[in-house]
Amino acid sequence: MLVEAEIWTIARTEQGNAVLVRPVGADSAVPIFIGQLEAQSILIGIGNVPMPRPLTHDLFVSLFKTLAVSIDKIEITSLKEGTFFSRIILHYGGEEISVDSRPSDALGIAARTKCPIFIDERIVDEAGVQLSTITEKAPPTEKEVIESKLALLKGELERAIEVENYEEAAHLRDKIKKLHEELNKNK
Repeated sequence: MLVEAEIWTIARTEQGNAVLVRPVGADSAVPIFIGQLEAQSILIGIGNVPMPRPLTHDLFVSLFKTLAVSIDKIEITSLKEGTFFSRIILHYGGEEISVDSRPSDALGIAARTKCPIFIDERIVDEAGVQLSTITEKAPPTEKEVIESKLALLKGELERAIEVENYEEAAHLRDKIKKLHEELNKNK
């Protein structure tokens, strides 16, 4: 049975980054290990941090909106051999559409749209950890948010140079320089 949940926090562990999904009102959370870029994207979505260009999750949200597709909820449905499975539930033209998704992508979209999140109770029973055993990390500092922006912009800069889009590369270089100045000012 699916129960309503929320993104409790993003944590850095010895095994990597994990998004902790907590059933509403529960004293346990399920750590789902994700990549660094996915963690940054979820944090940016949670913090409503404006980006100079849309990230992939922003693009999907914008695309759904343009096509009049509503994002109803995301569901984390199963755990098989250490891999979590999820789906995004959409509505279009009176029809419900279920789209298979990595949990990190579904949670990235949920962080931006504030749509409900659901998780299967069996996953919580199998993979949940007690909140009392987790040292809660404070919300990201301004420095961490800036560093996340810098990492994403540097990736975009590399891609722009790779495809020889030097005008875009110059624009991104200027944004990176401005963020570095902001970071140095806050030291």
